[in-house]
Amino acid sequence: MRQPHPPINAAYDACRRLQRRHDPTYYWATRRLPEDVRPATHALYGYVRTADQIVDGPHRLPTAAARRAALDAWEQELHRARAGALSHPVAGALVHAGQRHALPLDELDTYMRSMRVDCDAVRIASDDELDAYMDGSAGSVGRIMAPLLAVPARYHADFGTLGHAFQLTNFIRDVREDWKLDRIYLPGVDDLRAPALRAVVMRQVARARSLFARAEPAISAAPQSVRSGIRLACGAYLRILDRAEAAGGDVLRRRVGVRPWDLPGILRG
Repeated sequence: MRQPHPPINAAYDACRRLQRRHDPTYYWATRRLPEDVRPATHALYGYVRTADQIVDGPHRLPTAAARRAALDAWEQELHRARAGALSHPVAGALVHAGQRHALPLDELDTYMRSMRVDCDAVRIASDDELDAYMDGSAGSVGRIMAPLLAVPARYHADFGTLGHAFQLTNFIRDVREDWKLDRIYLPGVDDLRAPALRAVVMRQVARARSLFARAEPAISAAPQSVRSGIRLACGAYLRILDRAEAAGGDVLRRRVGVRPWDLPGILRG
């Protein structure tokens, strides 16, 4: 197969650096994947992370309308790249990866709909509403990753479920940070100071564990060459759930994320 030309190589490398800087746990999970699928994983991360930075990043625009306009512009970069026009290198790398691996990039339309929810204050009112949000924000990414990882087609939807599990775990970990952005994703409380918060967190921990369990047959069906990378990511996220549970759901006063010194143990696991 012809190797990518230098500009595409540079674009993939920019995505790799972005992933390593912003999500080292996911980066090291990606390093466990076969070499020929890593660049596409970096590119997908680069595209969705850039959208996430528009709504969450330290330099995000000051109004919801401005953030929505920036998301529209970022989505257009992908459309331009898919049409063969000059575009942002990250979008170009993703389209190159999509063509090379036959990835369902239309899923990113669903992803961007969930990102637009984040442009303003967020109050998720029910599990159904939360599931709909997660189906866009992480389920879509899981369904794109499934064919990249050569997962049998009958399990592609279950990789969307695995995406839900990762996303829900992130919400449990990031309750305090999301509150600072005027967002409450976990239904059941309108104010994080409410006494019910711990019970809400513990219920969602149980839901996240159930989602990981439902995705287990799909993980087992993945080729052996990619399974260790997937299990590394799952191990890191299950560590977060363990800590949230050990804290009795008190994720405001206890930090439950994965620390850098946790990685050796997770890698051995």
